[in-house]
Amino acid sequence: MRTWLYVDGFNLYYGAVRATPLRWLNPVVLAQQAFPANQIIRTKYFTAALPPSPSDMMQAARQQVYWRALRALGDMEIIEGQFQVRQVWAPVAKPPPDMMRIIRHEEKGSDINLASHLLADGFADRYDAAIVISGDSDFVTPVRMVREIVGRPVGVLNPQRVSGPASRPIRNSSGLRQAASFYQNGVTWSQLARAQLPQFLSDSAGSIHRPAEWSPPS
Repeated sequence: MRTWLYVDGFNLYYGAVRATPLRWLNPVVLAQQAFPANQIIRTKYFTAALPPSPSDMMQAARQQVYWRALRALGDMEIIEGQFQVRQVWAPVAKPPPDMMRIIRHEEKGSDINLASHLLADGFADRYDAAIVISGDSDFVTPVRMVREIVGRPVGVLNPQRVSGPASRPIRNSSGLRQAASFYQNGVTWSQLARAQLPQFLSDSAGSIHRPAEWSPPS
């Protein structure tokens, strides 16, 4: 079956690999491990370019290196949303009751982009089956629409990491489980470790090296 993969980049990052040595991740291999009966022929990765961070000046640069590595795989399209920076008033946690003005960074566009591409590609008969990597319940409706209206099976891999350091209790997304044709709730540390990109890759611009900060401990 021609299977297209749709990756919610930030949901995957924060759910599975943040603050781990597993950030040099190949999401295609991760999805193939979960659903080996599906042959993934194209991937769309939905994310946004990180804004400058005073606490980590190289954060955005590492993201761009990772994007180059993903594109070097071939049949991988990165579709960008954007970050919005705005000032909002928020209550202070401790008494006395008061308000303070804070700066909030919000990623916009990736959810609607993923849902739109999933549906549009289905209606255009570009795939026989689709897989979505996300645990976001916002995708319940588009996943169900592809199944019921487009008539294509859709699998969901909820990328919540369920083993290894600082793992959290399993949280089941019952809505996604019910909407999907096939479903895996959570990924293990060993699955993520087996889905790492090669340390070195290359593209038309030259060599691509895994960031030193993302290297596994010796």
